[in-house]
Amino acid sequence: MKKKISCVIITLNEEENLKKSLPALSWCDEIVVVDSGSTDKTLDVCREFNCKTFNREFDGYGSQKRFAVSKAENDWILSIDADEIVTEELQKEIINELSNEEIPYAGFQIPRTLYFLGKRFNHGRENKDFHLRLFNKNYGNYTDDNVHDRIVVNGKIKKLKNELLHYSYSSIHQYFEKFNSYTTKAAEALYKQGKKKSIGVIVISFPFYFIKSYFLKGNWLNGFQGFIWALFSSLYPVVKYFKLWSYWQQGSKK
Repeated sequence: MKKKISCVIITLNEEENLKKSLPALSWCDEIVVVDSGSTDKTLDVCREFNCKTFNREFDGYGSQKRFAVSKAENDWILSIDADEIVTEELQKEIINELSNEEIPYAGFQIPRTLYFLGKRFNHGRENKDFHLRLFNKNYGNYTDDNVHDRIVVNGKIKKLKNELLHYSYSSIHQYFEKFNSYTTKAAEALYKQGKKKSIGVIVISFPFYFIKSYFLKGNWLNGFQGFIWALFSSLYPVVKYFKLWSYWQQGSKK
């Protein structure tokens, strides 16, 4: 008999994404959604799919996801983002793994493939990049990191074969909305840790980030969308560290 599974998702104005991701989760025993104040029809869509919803003020990705896990009734947790879709093949593979009488693993890594501006990335890091997303909450949970949260488990981990599809950004406008939020939160976290980086290092690092992302990681094989992704991805650490620099400048004037 398959072990019962809870899918957990955190949301903020994810109406359109949920219309695509929730239908692919009907096989889960429950869907737990933790919302941080959506003003669109996110909650209406959740009710349509019988999700168990909670409202919680956002105080970081790690703590928000830990809260979602705490509200799940079942030991096995599938954690996805609202813009990720479980393929039918992945669904069958998960059910098969959780149908074993004895499961010797604390968690499973799932390969995730990016769709960016309508393009599937068949090359580079964004093609079948493994993430720990299925785990037994008795053996692990999310870290409390504000931005770069991750699941840590005490036990063996197995890699699954079938994909989770990541429809991350529908437009460049949406990309930079999230970009601004993520870089700010990351810079704030570094500032609280007392980290610093000189302007010179920040400036000269940009071409190296781009060369690594575009050429070394194979995004040149993903067409024009691959070029855009590499360019924007290379800007991320640069903007993050410039924001960090600005926090130190503001702090020195107080």
